[in-house]
Amino acid sequence: MDALRHLERPAAAEPEGLLVLHHGRGTDERDLLRLADHLDPAARLRVVTPRAPLTLPGSAGYHWYLVPRVGFPDPDTFRAARAALAELHDRLWKETGVGPERTVLGGFSMGTVMSYAMGLGADRPAVAGILAFSGFVPTVEGWEPSFADRRQTRVFIAHGRPDPVIGIEFAQRARDLIVAGGLEVEYRESEIGHQIDPSHLADATVWLRETLPA
Repeated sequence: MDALRHLERPAAAEPEGLLVLHHGRGTDERDLLRLADHLDPAARLRVVTPRAPLTLPGSAGYHWYLVPRVGFPDPDTFRAARAALAELHDRLWKETGVGPERTVLGGFSMGTVMSYAMGLGADRPAVAGILAFSGFVPTVEGWEPSFADRRQTRVFIAHGRPDPVIGIEFAQRARDLIVAGGLEVEYRESEIGHQIDPSHLADATVWLRETLPA
């Protein structure tokens, strides 16, 4: 698979951390780049937004994996996306000298799924945090979340109770699963659909500053 295209919002000076934001279904790398200045107004962090590898006939934008059923990604395309993201994440860490311990992986919807998949995969390094908007911990043959080896990873989960695309029960399951695994979780719900609540974004900004302090 070719290297993933991506955009960046550079840090104002030497980066104090890395924030990688994975977009949702049917959009592209430009979609979450606009969040960089909201989440990191002081530009302390290098912010990178990759483009998902799949295009689908009759569907706009880019996709991380095929969706036979919500909550259960297609295993082959899921594994291919993980491999492509692993190559990108590893390259970013090598280029910057900012390692996984100073990295937060975040996303929206399908991008949140990939953030969980990379941040909780036993074959990947433990990161400082996972920023999860409107997504779920995937159920995929051959992949399981790992918790015992990443107890220092912090997680922020935000979801809308009336979300018509990914039901609130997916966020609640993720919260319960991760808390049971011994990781620190901040959890938010609100009366909003399948989108990012501005109040959640404000809370995530505080959480990010605490997760990647100066």
